[in-house]
Amino acid sequence: MMFYGNDTIAAISTAVGEGGIGIIRISGDAAISVAEKVVKKRKGAGLGALQSHSMFLASVVDPVDGSQIDEALVSIMRAPYTYTREDVVEINCHGGVMALRKTLGAVLSAGARAAEAGEFTKRAFLNGRIDLTQAEAVIDTIRSKTDAALKAAVSQLEGGLSEKIRGVAEKVADVLTQVEAAVDFSDEDIETLPATVLFDLLNETNHAIEQLLTTAIRGRMIKEGVRTAIIGKPNVGKSSLLNALLRKERAIVTPIPGTTRDVIEETITIKGIPLVLQDTAGIREASDEVEKIGVRFAQEAIRSAEIVLFVVDGSRQITAEDTRLLHEVDGELLILVVNKSDLPPAWSAQELALPDRFKARVELSALSGDGIEVLEETVERMLLAGSLDAAGSAIVTNARHEQLLKHAQAGVNEAMELIKTGRPEEIIATVLRDALDNLGEITGETVGDDVLGRIFSQFCIGK
Repeated sequence: MMFYGNDTIAAISTAVGEGGIGIIRISGDAAISVAEKVVKKRKGAGLGALQSHSMFLASVVDPVDGSQIDEALVSIMRAPYTYTREDVVEINCHGGVMALRKTLGAVLSAGARAAEAGEFTKRAFLNGRIDLTQAEAVIDTIRSKTDAALKAAVSQLEGGLSEKIRGVAEKVADVLTQVEAAVDFSDEDIETLPATVLFDLLNETNHAIEQLLTTAIRGRMIKEGVRTAIIGKPNVGKSSLLNALLRKERAIVTPIPGTTRDVIEETITIKGIPLVLQDTAGIREASDEVEKIGVRFAQEAIRSAEIVLFVVDGSRQITAEDTRLLHEVDGELLILVVNKSDLPPAWSAQELALPDRFKARVELSALSGDGIEVLEETVERMLLAGSLDAAGSAIVTNARHEQLLKHAQAGVNEAMELIKTGRPEEIIATVLRDALDNLGEITGETVGDDVLGRIFSQFCIGK
């Protein structure tokens, strides 16, 4: 049974621009009859007589005047064994901009309407082929920039996270059933589980939610990357370090202090985790208005960064400015990078002693590249504390999922406290229903139209 509308939609489902092939996707009850007006088989039976999942060569024509637009391979896929669980036709044209536009125009003239952003995937969700976490995984798969991000998205697409969420929801539902039975049949001799057993079941549920939430930090790293600020005084080698990490000349490097005036941002990948590197202006008393702005941007980069690479020049004597900056810098993950190890050292062992707030110290030469791999290994160790297996495991990569899990966990904890203090079953049941609704909103079982609108508006048209 279809739960969506009966209208038929169409869109270009391949990227805009020139290419070998471009695809027009049509989905809906009238997909095949619409396609029959636009594509003309070279021989054999008409489209309506073709078996599902068959492909044929055809001419693409204008349904108004019959003029030929292109030739294409056309796929027929019948419901329910399609992406949307509706009849689907895909017209594989030549990938030119005009050919695709004219073909889509012909399909719309034949009775289809233009699809909205993400509408094909939205239909797949509403027609029950996938749940909401799997639908969101579609866009994560498209946007994946690293192997780890792709593995996490594919795992979610295959239902790994959904399975975990449903397992947690079943535990909450089991307790809720017992509590509601105690309310509904309070005057009858119905045996329900003791409060201590219900408490223990909820405690298990709390641990299961906590295990999912502990993956959220890594999930954000995989999906969004880790903002990493490269900071220090002017001319200590920050831009050279950026270039060394990128393995290319991205930032201008000169002996003149204050060359970098703005924040330069680039991304590298370490063990599947994107690091968004920000090369900042040297922090000092600025000599002009432009440099003042650059220093302010550098300070903002420090505040927003998850990792700070604090660069010092190991070939020059420590100064009061070095000391002040060393003690002023703050953050969760701070690494002291002693640059210019290819030159005679000017810092004593005592001066290089790691301040407590720094998690690690790495000595390297950004010019020669010596020590760069050590820095990368240090960052990897600090970020992951071991290997990250994004495949075959449920990882929370979505902020919406994380927030709803936190709400559900708060409800479970509140219910445990209510049970412990002997509060009425009606109150406990209300709290558990709210927790269950939060879990259902993750998979889409209790989600509202406004949430669906926000989620699918992020998709491209044609997916």
